[in-house]
Amino acid sequence: MARNGRKNVGDSIALALASGATIAQAAEKAGCSPRTVYRRLEDLSFGKAVAELRSQMITQAAGQLAARMGEAVETLQTLLKAESENVRLGASRSILEMAIRFREQLEIDERLRALEEYLGRNK
Repeated sequence: MARNGRKNVGDSIALALASGATIAQAAEKAGCSPRTVYRRLEDLSFGKAVAELRSQMITQAAGQLAARMGEAVETLQTLLKAESENVRLGASRSILEMAIRFREQLEIDERLRALEEYLGRNK
């Protein structure tokens, strides 16, 4: 029973840390001492598990954001026709900034893909 309880504590600590909690907050959420959290973090496999959990959470959140991107673009397009010059300016600025960042990201992705391809061929 204690072994299962320790696993639950470990899972609680991992979830709290992956969610951005501090050591003290993670300990409080898991019902253990901060020292227990520090001890868990000394285990490399536990640290990897926390990182993997965080990665899964970020991937899920990114998916939720992607699902709403169309609505966000439609809102910005609507704001381009607003009466207020400040609102139109803000929408215009947002669209331009996002377009530039999007293009930069595409270029980085293309370059990374080409580099990975090159490295894969030259092993």
